[in-house]
Amino acid sequence: MARIKKGDLVQVISGRSQARGGDRGKQGKIISVDATKNRVLVEGINFVTKHVRVGQTQRGTKTGGIETFEAPIHVSNVAIVDPETKKPTRVGFRQEEVTKDGVTKTVRIRYAKKSGKDL
Repeated sequence: MARIKKGDLVQVISGRSQARGGDRGKQGKIISVDATKNRVLVEGINFVTKHVRVGQTQRGTKTGGIETFEAPIHVSNVAIVDPETKKPTRVGFRQEEVTKDGVTKTVRIRYAKKSGKDL
């Protein structure tokens, strides 16, 4: 079962600090997840610039120049943010009984674990 899903709020926990121009400590929502490469695309995090050759579209408008967009980062460099404390936390799973249309089924549910300092 996936620990990180699209739409989760995550915080960057490694890399260059914000004082040195990095993204460590920033929070953002996950735009997409690439499970095969273990990478996630986070909104507003890890901006890169790409130089695009000048061309023309069908209508005659010019395209190209310098574009900035988010690049994927590794899953191990982000942590899910606990919705209550707004701090990065680990994710756990627990078994819960779900009753739907008279049928009881055991389902694994994600939950944010409490950090060691909050105990």
